Amino acid sequence: MTAEELSKVIVKGMEEKKASNIVVMDLRKIPNAVTDFFVICSGNSDTQVDAISDSIEEEVLKAGESAPFRSEGKDNLNWVLMDYVNVVAHIFQKDKRQFYGLEDLWGDAKMTRIN
Repeated sequence: MTAEELSKVIVKGMEEKKASNIVVMDLRKIPNAVTDFFVICSGNSDTQVDAISDSIEEEVLKAGESAPFRSEGKDNLNWVLMDYVNVVAHIFQKDKRQFYGLEDLWGDAKMTRIN
């Protein structure tokens, strides 16, 4: 599965749990980028952030891919990072997303907003 296809599966997992403000960032043209895509979304509560991360993992496994290479943030649920090597999913509580400003940090990336 290509990184682009995987990012679409991750978006589906986010949509399943009503994640808001989903953005797919294509980092492939950025020199020294750590991955090909970031897929970012927001959740309204710890419970929703947890459910979104579980849903992403479920959709990715259903698509025949493996569990994330690394996952962080499940203990406090403010920002969960799921590293699938070529695609990294970020699930934020709304205020934390603004605070860290990933979209601004990687402003050169091609951004696609999902409605």
